[in-house]
Amino acid sequence: MIVVKVLLYSEGKSSFSKSGVGQALNHQVEALGANNIEVTQDPEDDYDLAHINTVALKSYEVLKQAKKKGKPVIYHTHTTYEDFRGSIKGSYVLSPIIKFWTKKLYNEADYLISPSEYTKNLIKSKYLEKEKEIRVISNGVNINKFNKNEVLKEKFLNEYKSVYDINKPLIITAGLPFERKGIKDFVKVAQECSDYQFLWFGSSSVKSMLPDKIQKIIENPPKNLIFPGYVDKDILIGAFSAAKAFLFMTYEENEGIVVLEALSAKLPLVVRDIPVYQDWLEDGKTCFKARTNEEFCQKIRNIVENNVENLDEITETAYNIAVERDLLNIGKKYKEYYEYILNQKK
Repeated sequence: MIVVKVLLYSEGKSSFSKSGVGQALNHQVEALGANNIEVTQDPEDDYDLAHINTVALKSYEVLKQAKKKGKPVIYHTHTTYEDFRGSIKGSYVLSPIIKFWTKKLYNEADYLISPSEYTKNLIKSKYLEKEKEIRVISNGVNINKFNKNEVLKEKFLNEYKSVYDINKPLIITAGLPFERKGIKDFVKVAQECSDYQFLWFGSSSVKSMLPDKIQKIIENPPKNLIFPGYVDKDILIGAFSAAKAFLFMTYEENEGIVVLEALSAKLPLVVRDIPVYQDWLEDGKTCFKARTNEEFCQKIRNIVENNVENLDEITETAYNIAVERDLLNIGKKYKEYYEYILNQKK
């Protein structure tokens, strides 16, 4: 059966636009468009199947409405209890409620998509009451848009060198400034590596929602750490092109779109050695893994000081992972899964 139209639903798009879920929705629209699949984001439209990304009340209403119409419902398992903890104020108190609610939604959906094998196994073992099909499909990256760009690099350095005090080797990261993302450790590494400049890109609109201790970090960072907030994509690509390394110190992740962007930009990637990266990122071959702040500092220094013999080979091999997860290929995987689901209805 040919897919005619898909409902891609994300609740509160304006609120989530700068989050990972918001980015994932943008990537879905782009991936499906590249594969000539018609998309609507209006639940009142006619559609063949529903693909839901968020876990709030309106999302549940869309799920029930789609089922009432006899339309298959796919839930994208972006949200987990494990991923929610250490984010906004009260997240540790709210996370059991998030787990209860996500379990309800994921169990009521007909099919599930997880962005990684790690998340798939987590959902199977801790969320599902009975066996349900879960397809692993990466959130993807546009390798043609997000690549090393010398023009944007020069523009970034010309316009922002003084603004961001970039007169020494640049280390960057990106993401919402959550405790779970490793912001406290990031600060400690910046303090330890005081001869480098650090930038943490990510929306500042969530600042009021952050715990006081995290707000204080953002307001009073070390001299060599700046939080520029959310920036235009060209500025971000310029920073990726100018940086020496991408430092991602998250403690819990379902994939990490920014990781794919670093791979696509051939920017050396330093990540925390956590389960989500176990089966597709290899230390010393496609990235550099660390567990302690001391290890993170050492890995960064090795990169900056050219103490890694095969660094170019590592970034080239890592780029191949981004190629596999290019949005054109991701769209093909969505299309294949949609058609498989619709054929089950026959």
